[in-house]
Amino acid sequence: MISLIAALSMQSVIGIRNTIPWRLPADLAWFKHNTINKPVIMGRMTFESIGRRPLPERINIVVTNHVQHYINAVSGVIWVSSLYHAIKAAFSVGNFKEIMVIGGGSIYEKMIIYADRLYLTHIEVNIEGDVFFPKYKLKEWKVVFNESYDHDINNPYRYRFEILERKIIPNK
Repeated sequence: MISLIAALSMQSVIGIRNTIPWRLPADLAWFKHNTINKPVIMGRMTFESIGRRPLPERINIVVTNHVQHYINAVSGVIWVSSLYHAIKAAFSVGNFKEIMVIGGGSIYEKMIIYADRLYLTHIEVNIEGDVFFPKYKLKEWKVVFNESYDHDINNPYRYRFEILERKIIPNK
């Protein structure tokens, strides 16, 4: 199963200048809970935005056009040149039921057509950005989890966790 996990604003913003444009600890906990002990696929810029180090307790697979430049740069990372090789690597390293795609924008754009599940954090914030989560047709997805939260002392925005699973559309 291929899953995408992302936090997005009301305008589908997911980033600006290679950073996340908000601080929401509850979303970080949600992200960790749903990605721990699973392979995570990300683009090079996302890898750089998280501090150029692998996420602990996950198999980190990074897609870059410059594999030779990075191959020995960071231990604990599998460097690949394409999403095809990323998926192949994720399935070859273990018997995992779910592969998590964690960004960025161009990786989501290419992978959403292959996704079986979406883990989305909808954040009630109007914010400018330069990276967006791709558009998707809600009619192709079934909501299997939906939980909303008000802002609190640690989380300055209202937010909603949602899990969508792709509907199986029978052939006519």
